[in-house]
Amino acid sequence: MLRVLEEHQVQVGELRLLASKRSAGVVIQGLGRENVVQELTPESFAGMDYALFSAGGAISKIYAPIAASAGCVAIDNSSSWRMDPAVPLVVPEVNPGDVHTHSGIIANPNCSTIQLVVAVKPLIDMYGAKRLVVSTYQSPSGAGQQGVDQLTAELAGQEPQNRITPHTLAMNTVFHTINELNGSSEEEVKMMRETRRILHLPELPIAVTCVRVPVLGGHAESVALETVHACDPDAARKLLSAQEGIVVVDDPASHTYPTPAASKGTDPVYVGRIRKDSSVEHGLLMWVVADNLRKGAATNAVQILQLLTNTTTT
Repeated sequence: MLRVLEEHQVQVGELRLLASKRSAGVVIQGLGRENVVQELTPESFAGMDYALFSAGGAISKIYAPIAASAGCVAIDNSSSWRMDPAVPLVVPEVNPGDVHTHSGIIANPNCSTIQLVVAVKPLIDMYGAKRLVVSTYQSPSGAGQQGVDQLTAELAGQEPQNRITPHTLAMNTVFHTINELNGSSEEEVKMMRETRRILHLPELPIAVTCVRVPVLGGHAESVALETVHACDPDAARKLLSAQEGIVVVDDPASHTYPTPAASKGTDPVYVGRIRKDSSVEHGLLMWVVADNLRKGAATNAVQILQLLTNTTTT
């Protein structure tokens, strides 16, 4: 988040870095200065205008309302507030108007949901939507440092100290924890519910399968969008190429298409392999890739902040 604030040239007056008591006193370089981490307390938000939360759902559930009651708008990266009807769920390129309906808390969507809705929104606006089918290829980094540590340990031939799954990640594909009564994982349910909410299409039929793959960063998605009206792949490329936040990379003949490695450390959503889906009357197939830690988390949160301020001064 600090890196994105710097790169987006957001001018910050007073900056407070908040964490647990055990991290208090740690010095972190950011925004051209040394910043001493403070212990998070209910008094931490006094006099502050905005708070970017990425401390997990349990902390957000307690402290986001405290921040809001202090007049500090909480932009939360956890899943705690995403389906609360009183809390807007915002992707700035998709539903920027929703940001102004907040009552002190704004939710940042799931990383896989963000890149999906950025890619399909222009197509749905132009051609309508009958059905959306998505399969994800997600980096273990989406589970935090623990996921990265498990994969890197296994790639080095070591036993991980902590695991995000009982299965091996290296040279393997695994599912997120499947704990829903209908056989879906929590990640799959999140994507379906959040996508409908962000797109304002509560009845849109969506089918999702989420898979973790052994890459250290970046999420990829195979997307099949069935549209109401006919959509030519060339027209889709032209439409998507004109959108803010989307980069079309689509020349398979020269091995040119989006990859997670190429997306690392960047903000756009990359779209390629745009082609006709001949299994339905009107359908498109696409390959959608983004850095899940950037656009899927930190960048989207900072963009929400910029929407709120409509300026580079906060």
